[in-house]
Amino acid sequence: MKKILVVDDEAYIVELVKFNLEKEGYQVIVASDGRNALKMVQTEQPDLVLLDIMLPNIDGLEVCRILKQSPDTNSIPIIMLTAKGDEFDTVLGLEMGADDYIKKPFSPREMIARVKARLRALKILEAEKAVGEKAYVIKDLIVVPEKYEVFLGEDKLELTPKEFELLSLMVSHQGKVFTREALLEKVWGYEYSGDTRTVDVHIRHLRQKLGDDSNYPDYIETVRGVGYRFVEGRVK
Repeated sequence: MKKILVVDDEAYIVELVKFNLEKEGYQVIVASDGRNALKMVQTEQPDLVLLDIMLPNIDGLEVCRILKQSPDTNSIPIIMLTAKGDEFDTVLGLEMGADDYIKKPFSPREMIARVKARLRALKILEAEKAVGEKAYVIKDLIVVPEKYEVFLGEDKLELTPKEFELLSLMVSHQGKVFTREALLEKVWGYEYSGDTRTVDVHIRHLRQKLGDDSNYPDYIETVRGVGYRFVEGRVK
């Protein structure tokens, strides 16, 4: 049973989170301020921390910084809970090492999906250290190129070989713009006689499987008149 530490000084948030996590089979421990949160991490050794930013004594950003700087606790995934619109705090949290963030108000379903994704990512990354493989973790997406495995939230995605090659290429070059011709050459090879519409069709199918909105993409962005790029995220 995975143990999750919930740190928030708003009782109704704690109860909501605790109820939904326990319903999924997690063991939940709670702290209402930053000082106690740090103590509980040392004594209870949770598998994941859900951490509010606005806390008494020591705020969540400082708690995150302390945990991520310590070799004893820096591998524990931290999901920050932020008030809607606190973009500056969100950026600071990620810079201090937070693995993800959820904006309040949030749905229990979204929270559970994020928690499961982070715990799965931790398991994959631990396995990666043992076998020397590389994994990419971006938001709810996990790509393990050597194993030809892709996870989105709770689900393992079934991709065709070309879809996987497209995703693996783009995720390993986050932020780089690929022309359709370049993708055609790298994924299909020089000998392929098809046209660039093949790329568009595969990108469309890939987006559908990722649940990506082409207008507001989380993962694959269209660069008009040029091609596509993978939105930059966290690489483990």
